[in-house]
Parts: sequence; structure tokens; C-alpha cells
Amino acid sequence: MGDETIQFDPTAVEILRASMPHVPFDGWGEAALLAGANDYGHDAEAVLTAFPRGATDAIALHSRLADQSMVDAFLKLSERPEKVHLTIRKLVLLRLEIAQPDKDAIRRAVSVLAMPVNAKLSAKLLYETVDSMWRAAGQRDTDFSFYTKRGTLAAVYSATMLAWLADKNSNLDKTVGFLDRRLADVARIPRLTRPMRRFMSAGQRFAGTIVQRFGGRHSR
Repeated sequence: MGDETIQFDPTAVEILRASMPHVPFDGWGEAALLAGANDYGHDAEAVLTAFPRGATDAIALHSRLADQSMVDAFLKLSERPEKVHLTIRKLVLLRLEIAQPDKDAIRRAVSVLAMPVNAKLSAKLLYETVDSMWRAAGQRDTDFSFYTKRGTLAAVYSATMLAWLADKNSNLDKTVGFLDRRLADVARIPRLTRPMRRFMSAGQRFAGTIVQRFGGRHSR
């Protein structure tokens, strides 16, 4: 997994991290990015170079950095869960724990990504997150389960993240309970496999389209 570490533009990362305290007040836009850049002695040209599409580039970088931090934190665990579903549970919780300090900024990011014009980016970032989780869990198969695993986890993770955003408590207790209920629901799906076979076949075709569009670097 170490050979898949992404190299990020260090100036972009520095500006982004310096901008995070400004985002809850100024939003994901030029004002926050310029304020962050100014904090580290960068000018407006550096912001434009690092984030040519402005807010969406910054949001995408933030998501990808969080994905990488999640994988790094998982790999550093002294003891990792042996069962796959517990591994996925741990990865989801690590992703949310990493995001906790930036919760207000992420709430604003979700609003930006919910805009119809950003639907493609939203789907791409979600795909990258769940793909990172499955790969960290050692699930690199490319058969039918490649699509179903990622589609299922995308639904679970999206719902859990929205529950996390709505949870005003400083801890993750309610979110953990929500995630556990969703994972329990998923565990019951195999009992329905036969009557759902035609539906899942259509789902595979749809997921295949998403993977072809967004999974370029992962579909080796």
C-alpha cells in the first residue's frame, strides 16, 4: 500500500491547511484561500496556481489528504482488526476522527459538492474515499464484488457522514451507533441475493461506468 501514496503539491497543502480556520467564516472561496496564503507569505498568484478552479480544487485536495491520512493512521495501528467488516468500520471511524476538527468546514464543503454543477466531482471524491478504504482493507479484487463492495460502502459512508455532520456532540458516540446499524443492515443483504440478482446486475453496469470514469489510477 505504501507504493500508492500520492504526492501532493506542498504549496497547495500549506495554503489549504492555513486556510482551514478561515473556511467556517468565509466559505470555500477566494477569501479563505487568500487569507491562508497570506498567513504563510504566499501571494494571490500562488493561490491561483495551486487552486485554478478555486473552491472545488481546495475541497478535492482536502478530501484526498484526509483519505491519505486515514490510510496512514490505519497502517500505524499496533493491532488491526482481523475481520473485513471490522476493518472497514475502523477505517470509516478513522476518516471521521480525522475530519472532526474541520467539521464546520466540511459541512460547507458538502453544500458546495451538492450543487448540480459539482455532481461529477462529488461522485469522484466519494469513489476515491471508499476505494481507499477497501484497498487499505486488502480488498483489491476486480470481479463483480469490486463494484458491489464499493457501491455498498459508498451508501454506508455517505449516510454515516451526514449523520456525523448532524451530530452536535463533541464525541462520535451517536455516529458510531449509526454506523453499526448500517453495517448490520449490510450484513443482512446476502440473504436477499437471489431475488436481487437482476437488480444487482444493473447496479454492476452502473458502477462499472463510475469506475471507468473515476477509477483510472486504481484500476491497475
